[in-house]
Amino acid sequence: MEAQTTTERKPTLKERLTTLTAALHHRNYRLYFTGLLFSITGFQMLLVIQGWLIWDITGDPKGLAFLGLVTATPTILLNLYGGVIADRFDQRLLILLVSTTIGVLLAVMGLLVALDVAAYWNILLLSFLIAGAQAFDNPARQALYPHLIARKDLMNAVALNSIVWQGTRVVGPLIAGALIASVGSAPALFLASIGFAFMVVAMSMIRVPPIPRAAHGSMVQNLIEGIGYVVRNQIFAVLIGLTFLNSFFGMSFIILMPIFATDILEVGPEGLGQMHAVAGVGAIVMALVAAAMSKSRNKGLWLVSGAVAFGATVVVFAVSTSYPLSLAALFVGGAASTFYMVMVQTSLQALVPDHLRGRVFSIYSLTWSLLPLGGLQAGLVADWVSPQFAVALGGGVVAVVAVSVLLLHQVRIVGITTQQALDRASA
Repeated sequence: MEAQTTTERKPTLKERLTTLTAALHHRNYRLYFTGLLFSITGFQMLLVIQGWLIWDITGDPKGLAFLGLVTATPTILLNLYGGVIADRFDQRLLILLVSTTIGVLLAVMGLLVALDVAAYWNILLLSFLIAGAQAFDNPARQALYPHLIARKDLMNAVALNSIVWQGTRVVGPLIAGALIASVGSAPALFLASIGFAFMVVAMSMIRVPPIPRAAHGSMVQNLIEGIGYVVRNQIFAVLIGLTFLNSFFGMSFIILMPIFATDILEVGPEGLGQMHAVAGVGAIVMALVAAAMSKSRNKGLWLVSGAVAFGATVVVFAVSTSYPLSLAALFVGGAASTFYMVMVQTSLQALVPDHLRGRVFSIYSLTWSLLPLGGLQAGLVADWVSPQFAVALGGGVVAVVAVSVLLLHQVRIVGITTQQALDRASA
């Protein structure tokens, strides 16, 4: 009888749902979450629209490759300074200004398309400016949202943020693909612009308590301090190095998806939207699984395993000529990639001091910002050899390097160190 009375009671469905949405119990985070949901939907739409416009105008893989170069360049040049600014100034105001700028630029692009004056050069120019604005957005968001919640809800907030990103990978591309096919690209761009207006409204309503700022000094000194902190910590070197490979090689297939949709799988713009969406569904499923594993002390092992699985499924997508098989590969790949990202971001958020958060996450964001530059190399390889070879090469690199890292004992300390930090914060 004693054993029965001391047996732990299983949580009810209501209790599980309450745990799953713990961060949403905080008013400031609810506002942030709402703005994030709509603005990231607009961003996911933009990814589809940009690629479709360039492919429609040029019909040349090199056109998509240079779209990658143009969107990567300002991010690479400005992202680290975006982290410095995020640590020195009001992150809420910074997000508000960036969202306003991106929304206006999207509206201008939509107007050019509506007036039938959109050309290769002005689409690239606007894409360049949008990417430049985004270089200041992610470090500010990453530095802000941990202050909108109780620290004990950090893992939940990371998972919810990931669900937003991955959920909008389903909704955004489906909306964009359907609008392009039915009424054209201009209405899709206008709707994407409205999405960023929601973030502007949300940021204007948030009230943030005082946040520790970077120590006084020049921006260069602050930048060097942030880079030095990452270099001195082996965990960060492993996490950010793997993220670079996933972005530059693995995710570069995204820029070539219009070619797969039209020339290889022959499914058109609606099929392109569906391919993006299926990857998003897999990502949502795995984000929920990752949230349920918040107490795991094997985060390092799991996150590297996710990178291995992602690289392998990219190779499958590359060689497939079957639309159902391609969708299956994208589903599994989206799940594996998201599992990896949730684990990495939780580890970083738990371990980075508040006054360095913007700079450390600007370095982390820089690795993902190289995705368009990875698109450049993928586009050039596709032009020189074939799109299938370019995508398979990227996935193979990710899988091989991740397997190598998996053999290193050091990666096992990631989960233990992260959980210790979360336990201290919840105490």
